Amino acid sequence: MTVAQDRAAVAGALGPLTVHLEDDRVTDILVNGGAGVWVDRGNGVEAVESALSDERTVRRLAVRLAGLAGQRLDDASPWVDGLLPGGIRLHAVLPPLVSGGAHVSLRVPRRAGPSLDDLSAWGALDGPARQVLEAVVAARVSFVVSGGTGSGKTTVLAAMLARVPGHERVAVVEDVRELHVDHPHVVHLQGRGNNVEGRGEVTLTTLVRQSLRMRPDRVVVGEVRGAEVRELLAALNTGHEGGCGTLHANAAADVVSRVEALGALAGMSPAAVHAQLASAIEVVLHVVRRSDGRRVLGEVAVLEQVSGVVRAVPALLGGPERWSRGPAWGQLSRRLGLSADQVPDVQGRP
Repeated sequence: MTVAQDRAAVAGALGPLTVHLEDDRVTDILVNGGAGVWVDRGNGVEAVESALSDERTVRRLAVRLAGLAGQRLDDASPWVDGLLPGGIRLHAVLPPLVSGGAHVSLRVPRRAGPSLDDLSAWGALDGPARQVLEAVVAARVSFVVSGGTGSGKTTVLAAMLARVPGHERVAVVEDVRELHVDHPHVVHLQGRGNNVEGRGEVTLTTLVRQSLRMRPDRVVVGEVRGAEVRELLAALNTGHEGGCGTLHANAAADVVSRVEALGALAGMSPAAVHAQLASAIEVVLHVVRRSDGRRVLGEVAVLEQVSGVVRAVPALLGGPERWSRGPAWGQLSRRLGLSADQVPDVQGRP
C-alpha cells in the first residue's frame, strides 16, 4: 500500500475516531468501552465528544481494527497487540477480561521524527540539557532513556539519533515500530507475534542477534522489556559504542534493578548482570511527565561500579531551568568534554 492508501484504510476502520487522527498534536487515542473516548494532545489525557456511545459499537470497532492489523479478536482470543498501516500501534481487549465493553488503545506515531530543536520548543529541554544530549551522541557514549509510560522516552531517543553523523549505520530493533528517526542510514528491524495458527513469532532476542550481523555502528533497542537485554548488553560490550535504548523505570536509580530483573528472564544471575552492565551502559537519561502534562528531561545519571555492584549516581537533577549538579557531574563532564560553565549550577550546589 502507498501512504495515501494506508491512511485511507485506517480512516475507514477508525470511523468517528478519524478526526483525532488528523490532529497532529494527538499521540494517544483511548476508548473505554461505552464510557467514552480520551485523547492525549501532549498535555495529559482529556475526554472528548464521540459518536461511540455503546459497547456493541466499540466492540465492532475493535474487531475491525484487529483485522486491519492482521490479527484476530474474539472470545477465544480476547486481546490483541498489533500494528495498523501507517505505524499506529493498536491494543484492544474484550470482556470479561475488562469490564464495560471493549477497550481500545491507539498510540499514534509522529509523522516526522522530532529534533532537539522541537524538544527545546516544547519545553522538554533547556540549553544546558540540550548541550548534554548532543555531547552524549558526539562522544559515542552508550545510554538508556528511562521513564514511565507516555513520558516521552521514544521521542527523546529519536531526537538524539537524528544527531548521529550521517556516515554511521544505525540498526534499530523494535517489538512494534515507533521510532521515526531523521537519519540517512537507518535499518529498522521489527518483531512479530504468532499468527492465528500459533506460528511465526520473531522475538526481539532474535532480532538483536541478527542486527549484529548487519555491520551496525550503533545498535538501538527501541524498548528493552525482556530477555533481549542479554544480547544488548553483550553487543555493547563488543565494540558497538554509542548503543542505546529505552527502559521503563520510575527513576534513574531504579534502572539497575530493572535491568537485573530483565536479566533474570534471560537466565542471567545478578552478578552477571552487574558485570555486563558496568561496561555496557554509561549514562541514564530519565524523562518525567510533570503534573501539568509536560514531558521533560528530569535527571541525568552515570552508572558506576563499586565492589562489583552497579548503581546510578546523579549528575544533574531537577529538570529544565531547575538544574543542580549531582555527585557524578565531574565524571560526566569529563567524559563528554563539557566545561563547568556549560551547565551552570542554578541552585547553587557545589
